[in-house]
Amino acid sequence: MNIKKGDIVVIRRGKDRGTSDKPKTGKVLHVFPSKNRLIIEGVNLMARHTRPSRRNPKGGIVRKEAPIHRAKVALFCKSCSAPTKVSYKILEETEGKKTKIRLCRKCGEAL
Repeated sequence: MNIKKGDIVVIRRGKDRGTSDKPKTGKVLHVFPSKNRLIIEGVNLMARHTRPSRRNPKGGIVRKEAPIHRAKVALFCKSCSAPTKVSYKILEETEGKKTKIRLCRKCGEAL
């Protein structure tokens, strides 16, 4: 999966995509590569009805982020300020390890 925890992504599909001139963006909080899903800050909020407990004495409705499929988002490049695809470049080998970096396909900057 080319999206990692801490990346900024643009929502392309679904109820949280925003408008065409101002798409909604968010920071990736958690990645589930086996399920191809991501949890993004402030996106795809669900309401969870909770009972009173020691942690939450009043109970009530708690809003939290639900996972979203990775096909519905695109990585956001800060240098060209647009959603982009990812290309990879392998740098030199040091001590038998290859250093692989992610690049923006539009502008070529490292992500």
